[in-house]
Amino acid sequence: MGSSDDPPVPVPTPLTAPYWAACRRGMLAIQRCAACRRYVHFPEPECPFCGGTRLGFEPVSGRGRVVTHTVIHRPFAPGFAAQVPYAAAWVELAEQPGLRAFGRVRGRPPDGVAIGMAVRVVFTDLPGFGPIPDFRPEESDG
Repeated sequence: MGSSDDPPVPVPTPLTAPYWAACRRGMLAIQRCAACRRYVHFPEPECPFCGGTRLGFEPVSGRGRVVTHTVIHRPFAPGFAAQVPYAAAWVELAEQPGLRAFGRVRGRPPDGVAIGMAVRVVFTDLPGFGPIPDFRPEESDG
């Protein structure tokens, strides 16, 4: 177990394990209902659109646009103290209107993040856990 200075890590459940396994492979995979073909995020046991119960995980492009964001100046846990300030954003993914993912925006100063900014997923290694999804402006390299 990490020290109190380490960031908290996700705890995969049977429902979320395929999501985290895809992240370890460097891909963003989102649940998709076999019945109505809508994407569902965060993972759910049944489709909130049609009630279907066959939701598999499918890779998505990881591209989208910032719909809202904030700059974190004061860490909510000791493990984030060295990372402030940073921008955290809800990103609407290109695959479906209203399909949103959350993550930090990297590759731009926190005050340089804007609503409507085109971003793509990148994976950041979280010590003690592994890769987690974050986002980077489309025009950035790496």
